Amino acid sequence: MPRAARTRAQQRLLEWALLATTLLGMVAWLSAPTQLSGPNHLIQDIGLRSLARAPHPDIVIVAVDDRSITAIGRWPWRRALHAQLLQTISAQQPKAIGLDILFSEADTDNPLDDALLAQAIHNARNVVLPVLQRSYAGMGMSASQPPLERFAQAAAALGHVHIAPDGDGVVRSLYLREGPESAQWSHFSLAMLCAGQATGIPCPATSPETETAPTWTMRDRELIAFGGGPGHFPTYSYIDVLQGQTPPQAFEGKYVLVGAVASGLGDLFATPVSTGARLMPGVEVVGHVLDGQLAQVRLQPASPGWNLVFNLLPVGLALGALWFLGPLGALLTSAGLASLTLALAILFPGWAGVQFAPAAALLGLVLAYPLWSWRRLSAAAQYLRIEMERLQQEHALAHRPAPTSGDFLDRHINAVESASRQLRDLHQFVSTSLQQLPSPNFVCDAQGHILLLNEAAQRHLHLPPQAHSQAGLGKSITHMLHDLCGVHDGQPLLTTEKLRSGQLPAQCEGLDAKGRSLLLLSKPFTEFANVGWLITLVDMSDIRRALKQRDQALHFISHDIRAPNASILTLLEMQRASPEQLPTPLLMQRIERYARSSLEMAENFVRLASAQTQEYQQTELDLVALLHETADDAWALARERQVHITLLNLPDEAPCTGDRPLLGRAIANLLHNAVKFSPEGGTVQCRVTASPPHWIIHVRDQGPGIAKEQQKQLFAPFARLHEQSHPQVNGIGLGLALVHTVVQRHGGKLEVESDTGCGAEFRMYLPCATRMGERIGCDQAWN
Repeated sequence: MPRAARTRAQQRLLEWALLATTLLGMVAWLSAPTQLSGPNHLIQDIGLRSLARAPHPDIVIVAVDDRSITAIGRWPWRRALHAQLLQTISAQQPKAIGLDILFSEADTDNPLDDALLAQAIHNARNVVLPVLQRSYAGMGMSASQPPLERFAQAAAALGHVHIAPDGDGVVRSLYLREGPESAQWSHFSLAMLCAGQATGIPCPATSPETETAPTWTMRDRELIAFGGGPGHFPTYSYIDVLQGQTPPQAFEGKYVLVGAVASGLGDLFATPVSTGARLMPGVEVVGHVLDGQLAQVRLQPASPGWNLVFNLLPVGLALGALWFLGPLGALLTSAGLASLTLALAILFPGWAGVQFAPAAALLGLVLAYPLWSWRRLSAAAQYLRIEMERLQQEHALAHRPAPTSGDFLDRHINAVESASRQLRDLHQFVSTSLQQLPSPNFVCDAQGHILLLNEAAQRHLHLPPQAHSQAGLGKSITHMLHDLCGVHDGQPLLTTEKLRSGQLPAQCEGLDAKGRSLLLLSKPFTEFANVGWLITLVDMSDIRRALKQRDQALHFISHDIRAPNASILTLLEMQRASPEQLPTPLLMQRIERYARSSLEMAENFVRLASAQTQEYQQTELDLVALLHETADDAWALARERQVHITLLNLPDEAPCTGDRPLLGRAIANLLHNAVKFSPEGGTVQCRVTASPPHWIIHVRDQGPGIAKEQQKQLFAPFARLHEQSHPQVNGIGLGLALVHTVVQRHGGKLEVESDTGCGAEFRMYLPCATRMGERIGCDQAWN
């Protein structure tokens, strides 16, 4: 990894670590129960509403409502009415009666009413009375205030009804035990269960002990699992019960709560399940606590440790997503974690009876992505500025005035975009230049995988050209060039071991499967992130061919042409030394023969060189007529050799386009060879046939034939395969080479069919003439 990249990675890790430490520390601090109470209560209230359920069938409320006040009169009422109410209710044998009315002082106006009420409480045997908390202003002291002693002794149980709203004035929880340290009271709902003889519920003492203490202790905090809003339980009016206007079994086997619900009379509380401005009377709050006890729906606040884990875990996961995922993935992960945290906080009360405070986690999730994005955005802007300055310095980019519109990031992006456009133009220029290089070029890594190749390389490998992506990318160059082997040892020039070890020579020459001579140039580069190779192939075939031709020409000049001239000089010297040894006519005849032989060699050499290099003059011609002319020219040679030339089954015409003199010379060479190698009295057969899209000129002799193993060398220049078998036949091996060159340059091919002792047939394939894009003559002759 480059040093700059390592520095950026280290800085990024440091920034992420600082962000994670700060954010997790803040979340841990805000996870305390006293922090973010407002947002926590808002979420927790939604969870409490999810606990809505049908009221327990054993709970009934007798309400001191506005209608009862209107019918009976101003509160407080005479205690004889309460005694009568108890007698009416107890007659139906309820499980327990909770009289949520405080009787802390004697009735001096109607002293007999106290006796009646105490007697009614005693007769019922299941009445529960409330205990209040009394505070002494200025003294910092609190005390429990039970009912009168006669009422307390007659009651089945006593219980406190103290409810402390949260800071926002909403009642969400209570303490099951409250009071001075030495005289704590159970909650009114537990006292009801005790009076109703519910198993497992201890009955609190009913002795009216009043102890003043500096602190009021509270234990066993429990969240109220509200089953519904105000008016949730079956309710009967106080006056209706007194007048006997309730169903006969309205209170049978029930927990009956008697309390004030009239406006301005009783205690009214805001609750999480209250709708609109409706408040819930205290007696209904007690009913909901009792409902939760009977339905065994318990709701506890999560412990500080678990609440801390609940808040830290999603924030930690979000921070991990910020590090490992991209912007969109991190955003979706943060949003998903926030939704999951909120959903769990709402659903956990119903699932597990545990209430979490998720506001700290949600705040951390909300802050994590923007803070990290801000840091990454600042780093990106700084990087863009630095890179822009570096590009202008290193690449001499034209400085363009920065746009004045947009924010700072827009300006940086526009500046980098302008520089990138110039770099792309430069890259396009370089890439186009590389693609237009005539030699195949490859860029590969240390393992030999091709990273870049130009069009010449694609053509060399016979890969299909592609407009937007190059074929061959990612493939192994050692596999693609496996047939390129050394000239001397025949071993592959490119191997994976040589590439990895860096032992590839700077240049070496080899041959591929097609016989091409290729110069392999290799250059390692280590300036970039990955070590790699630049490999260039230079086709040396033409150069090697030219060198070979040069060597052949030198050999021809130094040996073949030199020999007749040397023979002439030898004859002249012999004649000058001994004129009587050789008659003058015989001398002149031999000199003429050597001179003509030398001239013929030179002309053949010039013709071959001309056929290989000169521009052909394309004209329309008739191969049949050309064959007739060539056969006529060879008549003298055939007569001298006593060989017959026969033209068989020729078509009327064979239109072709080509260089007439060169084609005539090529046909003449075939005929002369056939005549030279045919025995006396032999026959040379010539034919012209059609094989669309070619005309085929057949020349067949009755000579000794050519061995299969020698046919591969037959068309090479200066290949004289007959020196051993037919030394009497003159030639330097340029005739068939000329024929092969002329036929190939006309777009045809030359074939030979022969074997030892069976004669030889040479076939020249030449394209048919075309007119308006259609072949002329071939199809008609074929048909």
